[in-house]
Amino acid sequence: MKLATLNDGTRDGKLVVVSRDITRYCAADNIAPTLQAALDNWTECAPKLEALYRDVEHQAVPCERFHEREAHSPLPRAYQWADGSAYINHVELVRKARGAEVPDSFYHDPLMYQGGSDDFLPPRADIPLGDVKWGCDMEGEVAVIVDDVPMGTSAANAADHIKLVMLVNDVSLRGLIPGELAKGFGFFQSKPSTAFSPVCVTPDELGDAWKDTVIHLPLMVNYNGEPFGRAQVGEDATFTLAELVAHAAKTRNLGAGAIIGSGTISNKGADGGPGKPVSEGGLGYSCIAEIRMIETIASGEAKTRFMAPGDTVKIWMEDEGGHSIFGAIRQEVVAA
Repeated sequence: MKLATLNDGTRDGKLVVVSRDITRYCAADNIAPTLQAALDNWTECAPKLEALYRDVEHQAVPCERFHEREAHSPLPRAYQWADGSAYINHVELVRKARGAEVPDSFYHDPLMYQGGSDDFLPPRADIPLGDVKWGCDMEGEVAVIVDDVPMGTSAANAADHIKLVMLVNDVSLRGLIPGELAKGFGFFQSKPSTAFSPVCVTPDELGDAWKDTVIHLPLMVNYNGEPFGRAQVGEDATFTLAELVAHAAKTRNLGAGAIIGSGTISNKGADGGPGKPVSEGGLGYSCIAEIRMIETIASGEAKTRFMAPGDTVKIWMEDEGGHSIFGAIRQEVVAA
């Protein structure tokens, strides 16, 4: 099924069930007023939401037109937002650009940081930027929403706790990251509000594209209206989403509604080296930092600038028939 949260002016929005083609919706407030409320009681609410979804598909209930611009992120705020780094190719490029090796532990012990979860951006909201020198970047990712995950849950069992899947624009301020990491405490100011896709879906909605808790479809990223990334999500993933969930739950319980991200989707080139831009027949990139890394490796200097007011980004995913699965994140950078 497909769920969304309408931005109705309240803090947590209104839960709705959305048709498979993302054109119609029916309010689900008789089942749960918000998505968080549904996740808190998922065992009871999920079957009722599934039944409503079938009714929406069969046009057996009154529906209204679904406009993606009226949607908030599925969870406008969350108890937990933890972002991993499933695609070590991305980390390898970062390290190579500055002449550093990737520690062997990175290949079996995932990187993860705790993001700000108290204020997510709607998928069509502007990205406020206080200073161009902060180095604003998009990061196209996939994320999952879980139910209650007990501490110490294995990766095999974590798969059953993944209830919903969505897309992410994990906005990063690259100019602030080095100074924060140098303090030894990780990201904070360099990770402003994140945006998620207008719609989240249950894993079964992805059909055969959902294998071993990895989506086997391309993530589409356009930058200023031009193709920028077409990375294959199912390729070059060092860790599955279930493994990232298990990593997050190693020493703590995860509460229902916790969001776990994949990190930037990143592919190697056809020859095993750095990937090429879409304009050169490659799969492109899911963030600007990656093409800057490749430029630095190739010529000693990054040429592509980071985002500035007026720049736009679109992130979406299509099924094999070319139909949008999650709706699209469409954002413009504006001066704060």
